[in-house]
Amino acid sequence: MTHVLTRAASVERHTLETRIHVTLDLDAAVEGELSTGHGFLDHMLEQLRRHGRLGLSVAAQGDLHIEVHHLAEDTGITLGQALSRALGERAGIERYGSAFVPMDETLAHVVVDLSGRAHLAFEPESLDVWGSAGGFSHYHLREFLRGLCNHAGVTVHVRLLAGREAHHVIEAVFKAFARALRDAVRITGQGTPSTKGVL
Repeated sequence: MTHVLTRAASVERHTLETRIHVTLDLDAAVEGELSTGHGFLDHMLEQLRRHGRLGLSVAAQGDLHIEVHHLAEDTGITLGQALSRALGERAGIERYGSAFVPMDETLAHVVVDLSGRAHLAFEPESLDVWGSAGGFSHYHLREFLRGLCNHAGVTVHVRLLAGREAHHVIEAVFKAFARALRDAVRITGQGTPSTKGVL
């Protein structure tokens, strides 16, 4: 009898600033609710789901009357927790993923290592990225990814090779992250993908 490992998780996070529920399935690209109260963030989560070929559902409420920061950060945190749980012991995964994604004048490159170690290298914050998309800027993208990295135990490098307009920059990064993550979570072997024997 073959035992099929389910790589899925459901996580809730409730604070005085946000209430978030994330369901993630790494192997079943089923569509579910994507409702954060912020249209552009919903649009980016749809990019993550579609290009990452993930089963992803996110229901969230945040203090948007103040600003989108808390919602972006806490959605990243909750998604990171779900990713860590879904990966389990990370046995047999490809571990690494890399993707270049263009969007008109923009070119983003994202590299992912599901190493168990949290690190975000985020080049766009040192560049002159213009504006925001519905109030969601590249700084909110950074906080989303930082929360995800810290709570999933992953290393992510984000490079912006071309582009300045916030909407295109953020969307290209989300798509590149999704495609890199898709490759990294694939089951391609057995055992732990590290010479240390542990991640």
